[in-house]
Amino acid sequence: MPMHDWTRVPAGIYHHFHHRWITAISDRLNEGLLPDEYYAMAEQQAAGFGPDVLTLQGGPGQPDRGGGRTATTPARPKTRFTAQTDAEFYRRKKSSIVVRHVSGDEIVAMVEIVSPGNKGSSHAFKAFMDKVYELLEHRIHLLIIDPFPPTKRDPKGVHAAIWEAVEDQTFDPPADKPLTTVSYECELVTRAYIEPFAVGDPVPDMPLFLEPEAHILVPLEDTYAVSWRAMPARWRRVLEPSQS
Repeated sequence: MPMHDWTRVPAGIYHHFHHRWITAISDRLNEGLLPDEYYAMAEQQAAGFGPDVLTLQGGPGQPDRGGGRTATTPARPKTRFTAQTDAEFYRRKKSSIVVRHVSGDEIVAMVEIVSPGNKGSSHAFKAFMDKVYELLEHRIHLLIIDPFPPTKRDPKGVHAAIWEAVEDQTFDPPADKPLTTVSYECELVTRAYIEPFAVGDPVPDMPLFLEPEAHILVPLEDTYAVSWRAMPARWRRVLEPSQS
């Protein structure tokens, strides 16, 4: 299933698809991808954060990892690009409160699918970036999918903007792959696993870390396809490449 050019439709049409996609990802995580002591919640608020999908670790009495469900993969994921922060990253940042889910369960990871509104103004982009910084500072693992091309606020893509701010390093994605998927593994250092892609490419499946050196693979292409099939035919016709 190729990524479509979502700049061709109004933001409200993309928002409808965005909602279905995050629900599909959340459902798939809960249907066996996550170990038993983890669960995902879609569009849940957590203090100052407004993530698309939260991955939460259950409280006391939850079964041990395994239990007939998928275990995490300890091997490092293989992506086209990787990067790592300096060990001083966290100590350079000011202290702030630890964010927990309102039920008391611990937030361990988030999935964020970028919307046009995240890059629609300087204020909105700053708010998005501030949320990312806070998540990384609290060592909450993060998967970001950005299906929109760079703007003047992120001229080399959203990961390049994040990385320049947190590590003062540049990242130059391939010119023919302007869209971004990136997974951040957070411990004393932050590791980034980056897969640039383009309109017309399959959406790459990406790792989501639940703890350092332990991740699952999120089926982004399959959940995208499931969500696409539920789109109204009127808008599928607008987004699908014309047949000659």
